[in-house]
Amino acid sequence: MAHSEQDILAGLADIVNEETGLPTDSVTPEKSFADDLDIDSLSMMTIVTLAEEKFDVRIPDEDATKLVTVKDAVDYISKAQGA
Repeated sequence: MAHSEQDILAGLADIVNEETGLPTDSVTPEKSFADDLDIDSLSMMTIVTLAEEKFDVRIPDEDATKLVTVKDAVDYISKAQGA
C-alpha cells in the first residue's frame, strides 16, 4: 500500500523520534538529517532500516547516502512505493 507524502513524513518523524529522542515536530521536509537534526551515520542507517520495514521499500546503501534532507527521504520512499 502506498503512503501519502504526509504519512511518510509522519512515519519518518516517529522513527527519528524513536532513534534520537528529537520531537516529531522538529522533523520537517527542509531539515538536513546531519546538519539540522544532528543525526550521525550510524543512527541514519538505523533510521533507513526502520523506514524500509515501516514502508515496505528497499533503500540500497548507495541511495541511503544520498538522502541528505527529510524531503529527500520522503521523495525516495514515495517513488520506491510507486515502482
